[in-house]
Amino acid sequence: MKLPHKTYIIAILVCCFISHKAISQSRAILTGNVSDQFGNLPGAKVSIEGMDLQTTTDINGNYLLEVEEGEYVVTAGFVMYNSLSKSVTIKVGETINNDFVLRTGFSMDQPISIGSRGKPRSLLENTVPIDIISPQDISNSSQVELSHILHYLIPSFHATNQTIADGTDHIDPASLRGLGPDQVLVLINGKRRHNSSLLNVNGTIGRGTVGTDFNAIPIAAIERIEVLRDGAASQYGSDAIAGVINIILKTQTDVIDVNNRVGITTAGDGFTTYSSANFGLKIGNRGFVNVTAEYRDKESVNRAGDYTGTVYVEDPIEDQQLILQNNFFGQTGYDNHRVMEIGSAETQNLSLMINGEIAMSDNATFYLLGGRNYREGKTAGFYRFPKDLDLIVPELFPNGFSPELLTDIQDDAVTGGIRGIKNGWDVDFSHAIGTNSLDFTVNNSNNASLGVASPSTFYVGGFEYQQNTTNLDISRTFDWLDGVNIAFGGELRVENYQIKAGEEDSYINGGSTYISDSGEELSRVAGAQVFPGFQPENELNRFRTNTSGYMDIEANLTQKLVVKAAARYGVYNDFDGQAIWKLSGRYAVTKGLSFRTGFSTGFRAPSLHQVFFQNISTQFINGESIRVGTFNNESAVATEAFKIEKLKPELSNHFSAGISSKINENFTFTFDYYLVDIKDRIVLSGRFAEGYEDLLAPFNVGAAQFFTNAIDSRTSGADAAIVFKTNLGIGKFDTTLGINITNTKVVGGIKVSPSLVGQEDVLFNREEIGRVESGQPTYKMNSMISYEFNKFRIQMGNTFFGDVTYVHPDDGDQANWVVNEYNGLIETRDQTFSSKLVTDMAISYQINDFVKCTVGGNNIFNVYPDKHTHAANTSDGNFLYSRRVQQFGVNGANYYLRLLLRL
Repeated sequence: MKLPHKTYIIAILVCCFISHKAISQSRAILTGNVSDQFGNLPGAKVSIEGMDLQTTTDINGNYLLEVEEGEYVVTAGFVMYNSLSKSVTIKVGETINNDFVLRTGFSMDQPISIGSRGKPRSLLENTVPIDIISPQDISNSSQVELSHILHYLIPSFHATNQTIADGTDHIDPASLRGLGPDQVLVLINGKRRHNSSLLNVNGTIGRGTVGTDFNAIPIAAIERIEVLRDGAASQYGSDAIAGVINIILKTQTDVIDVNNRVGITTAGDGFTTYSSANFGLKIGNRGFVNVTAEYRDKESVNRAGDYTGTVYVEDPIEDQQLILQNNFFGQTGYDNHRVMEIGSAETQNLSLMINGEIAMSDNATFYLLGGRNYREGKTAGFYRFPKDLDLIVPELFPNGFSPELLTDIQDDAVTGGIRGIKNGWDVDFSHAIGTNSLDFTVNNSNNASLGVASPSTFYVGGFEYQQNTTNLDISRTFDWLDGVNIAFGGELRVENYQIKAGEEDSYINGGSTYISDSGEELSRVAGAQVFPGFQPENELNRFRTNTSGYMDIEANLTQKLVVKAAARYGVYNDFDGQAIWKLSGRYAVTKGLSFRTGFSTGFRAPSLHQVFFQNISTQFINGESIRVGTFNNESAVATEAFKIEKLKPELSNHFSAGISSKINENFTFTFDYYLVDIKDRIVLSGRFAEGYEDLLAPFNVGAAQFFTNAIDSRTSGADAAIVFKTNLGIGKFDTTLGINITNTKVVGGIKVSPSLVGQEDVLFNREEIGRVESGQPTYKMNSMISYEFNKFRIQMGNTFFGDVTYVHPDDGDQANWVVNEYNGLIETRDQTFSSKLVTDMAISYQINDFVKCTVGGNNIFNVYPDKHTHAANTSDGNFLYSRRVQQFGVNGANYYLRLLLRL
């Protein structure tokens, strides 16, 4: 007989209840709390040895696991804490409580996923030098951008805000060990991260290179960061010449972290608002999803000097009368006589990121990670004065104008894959898609050649870069000798680079003219100021593929001796194949003392940007504006007029040797020496103008530049790190000290094509050589001291930046030297900016289990770089500080209040 509808539903519910009770009664429950000496540890991992069963603790540090009857080893762990295991025997229906009190450990003790394709090894066991930034380092950092966190925690890492550098104002060039931004590989959860679409073409560190936009990755999503300071191209692929930065995302569940912060500089600008939220959810017994949202709003910082040049006419007496008559300095919108905005740019940033996985079976897991970042930025260009009749339309801007460059940057990434075990082999198959686009809008400007018909706002075009990466990685550990791991796999990467044209008014030549002081009718400059828009003939859409295969063998020859060998062969569709390799080893003298060494070769193909980028920009040289055309390697200008050869890949050799030691439970240290030789480095040339006027006239530019393999370089240096931890009085005392010393030299002369012999100093002049050799600090020291007691934490960080040197392109000629009228000393435009010590301080108070409050300050002693000593370098007083070489920016002291909620 058919059951009535309601009765049918009740029967099902009763059956489900009975089934659930039966299952529950056949199982047992393990529960407990994980804490340290100061309280609960939310997000700690609790797992059962030999089983794919784990969980994380909730906000109160509690955990719960359902198991079958039996004997188990339960392990509790937390990053930067020593794991603790306990044995337990449990019967059906029982509930057993196991609490864990963990002790803090060293980064040297933590298993590291990078540097080895076998079982994760600690730093003491590894054959390469690796830095670890722990969750505590990240959460306690006084910075709100990832590039700056790394800048102040890793001595060999350099990234700071740039100024008056167009799009580079909004994407910080970042480098490792003094090399280029494009010579460090970035991974997220071990998977290759895509590069930015922006090519740095202005006079900043990393000129002519493409890097990764670190600040598109929300810091609230990061669990820890591993920095491999060694050549690793044979292990991880092209670009890993200086090293690899692997960002590990959070996996925590049952905890909601909410972080809010506000801060401002002592000068009253640079007001910053930061908010983030991170939470995780369990999916079944072995799955999770972790979600992060982050918002960052940063106002601009202005450290421009008072303008001392003329405004309306070249005659200073007449000009002063016009300045007073028109109240010019009251029109600029800045205090005193500042007419420009020089410092760090205004940005608004919104990020979303997810990280998750779910078990498909006992031997297979599906994982997914990705996110979206959107950033709006606003920065200023050089002021266009009323006297510059070729650049402005007086009817529209009688007092000239400060042009604004607005950027819209969108960064999207998603990676999905399956990892598991097949016939005893660990298999990982994944596909990643990453896209970065950047669009430019010029505001408060004009196209002078259009006259009074010129608009004041222009869309001037943009870039887009996309990377598709497919990976297959297979590995297995055999019980040969004391353990041998064999790994092999392949990678297919498809890249796409696009340049998008701007609106017609942003580049068109409208034919407007003006009458010069000599009565001559001259043409006004075409295109929008800051720079003219990309023209339709600049548009392009180029693809490239790269296929590579690798093999990696790691052998424990004895319990003390580990040897690793790796080889990779890669082929680009536009370059020949290249084989590279690496050999490294580690010998344990004692349980706490190891020596390591390695030698590797590297390979980096020119980026698509370097091969195809082309545009026209307005550059200011010694106060004079000039239109410069960048011509790519496909153009007739580069190949026929200048006879520039097709770009070749950069090849490198990397040697390293080091020592790591754990003296006792309180003290560790590491020391590493490195030597990196790079052949055929790709650089952006200097500006070719004199003698090429007729050639460049059809392009309406006054100079030309292009990419070429112009130099070889040698970089040598050393890294050292000391960590000391102890219980002191009523609390815990931690201190770390890291030091990097690096020296880069251009060796072997400048390489030029036969048609340019004799023009080596134009192709790559002394300023560009100086940028490579001394544009970054030759040494940097980072220290961090903290003391935790009761509910308080006091932290002090010190960063000692070595000197940097600006080298003027023409100052090699003594005719350019001047005598200071006050002291009679000879002055050159070359200048070394002395070393500086920057101190950060923070005090935190744990109000209760859910709320933590922090008051802190960055650069609390308000330290600035040295000011320019040669008046000509200030561009009529505008630039008090160098914009060509940077140690730590020009923000000065800033203070903040942070509130962290754990729910």
